[in-house]
Amino acid sequence: MKWIVMGVLILSLFALLFIVLKKKLGFGWLTVFGTHMVLATVGIYLVNFSGLITTVYIPLNPVTIGTVTVLGLPGVALLYGLKIYLISS
Repeated sequence: MKWIVMGVLILSLFALLFIVLKKKLGFGWLTVFGTHMVLATVGIYLVNFSGLITTVYIPLNPVTIGTVTVLGLPGVALLYGLKIYLISS
C-alpha cells in the first residue's frame, strides 16, 4: 500500500511539473500560493486568540489552512460555523 501511495505522489509531481513547464507558467504562482497559505494561517491564529469567540477553537492543521487558503476569510467563518454546529448538536 505504501508503494502505491508513493507511486501516485511521484506521478502527480511529474504531471504538475509538466503542466507548469509546458504552459510556461513559471514558478511565480508558488509565491502567490505561499502568501495565501501564510495569510490563512495568520487569519485563523488571530481569530482564535483575539477573544471574539472564546468557546470555539479552530486548530491549525493542513485541512483548516487549506480551506481558508481556497475560500479566503469567509472560510474562517465557515469553519467556525461548522465547529459551532457540530459541537452544539
